[in-house]
Amino acid sequence: MGVDGDLYESLRMELRRGSLTLGVLARLREERYGYTLRQALAADGLEMEESTLYPLLRRLETQGLLVSEWREEEKRKKRFYKLSAEGEAMLLRLLDEWRRISRSLDKIIEI
Repeated sequence: MGVDGDLYESLRMELRRGSLTLGVLARLREERYGYTLRQALAADGLEMEESTLYPLLRRLETQGLLVSEWREEEKRKKRFYKLSAEGEAMLLRLLDEWRRISRSLDKIIEI
């Protein structure tokens, strides 16, 4: 990949990190378990590895933004996640900020 490729990949991952959090919060306005969440995000063009998704879900739950519960479905135990009331409020605040940043960047880069 070379130095330029390594730098690009590092900057790309930095750029994606906040976007992934916002995408996960937005998708969890509806209850989902990890696999269906990953599928829904990928269908919208926001793919992520399980090794990225599950630690993110645990962190968001620890922060009080998600609630989860284990349930048996199709003879398998699955952990279902959904935004908490705090998560819904935080999502609205973050979406406002995202839109503000997006408008500013559109002006700066003249799209």
